[in-house]
Amino acid sequence: MAKSKNRLLFRKSGRACYISHLDLMATFQRAFLRSEIDVWQTEGFNRHIYVSIALPLSVGYSSDCEILEFNLNEGASMADVPERMNAVLPEGIEVLSCYEAVTPLKRIVDLGWSVTMEYDNGIPEGAVEGFKTFLAQESCVIRKKSKKSKKGYTELDIIPMIKEWSIEEQENKLLFRARIAAQNPGLNPALILDTFGEAHPEWKCDFARFHRNEVYGDLVEIFR
Repeated sequence: MAKSKNRLLFRKSGRACYISHLDLMATFQRAFLRSEIDVWQTEGFNRHIYVSIALPLSVGYSSDCEILEFNLNEGASMADVPERMNAVLPEGIEVLSCYEAVTPLKRIVDLGWSVTMEYDNGIPEGAVEGFKTFLAQESCVIRKKSKKSKKGYTELDIIPMIKEWSIEEQENKLLFRARIAAQNPGLNPALILDTFGEAHPEWKCDFARFHRNEVYGDLVEIFR
């Protein structure tokens, strides 16, 4: 049977942030079955619904812009997919839109992030300027674990991977917003905080929350 390649844009928040990547894919597969949407399934003895999530989130992270790919059978309508999926998905997962997949995922270049750095006893003196100075340096080479390297790690300069950034001081919090390289290679914002905390333990936050705001393509446009 002929099929069309489609995408869901969905939000992940609240307790759903703690659903792992594999469990999230299984959640969507079950939701497709319960919604009775006419989706394509693999052929063979163990048939299953094909789903693929672009650039999976780390456990504990929230997002307003997750992208899932799936296939509709020929003749099936995209129009009512969000409503039917949201009726059966668990709390914290919300489908925002369904559309045809046109632009290849390899054209995703950057991700927009909001990182909330929390301090139990108030923001330490000098932390704001210290973080700004850290981000403004020309280079910061770190070692990142890699299974592909014989050494077990690769060296990565994280500064050029942070394209734009801003810092806003709030009560007992620093709000760090940034557009960060997404892939080939990508940079997890937690690595930025870890590197900063290792260099300046006196300014290391007590807790951090990570939220993905947007996905950007190679022309710095919003990717869909």
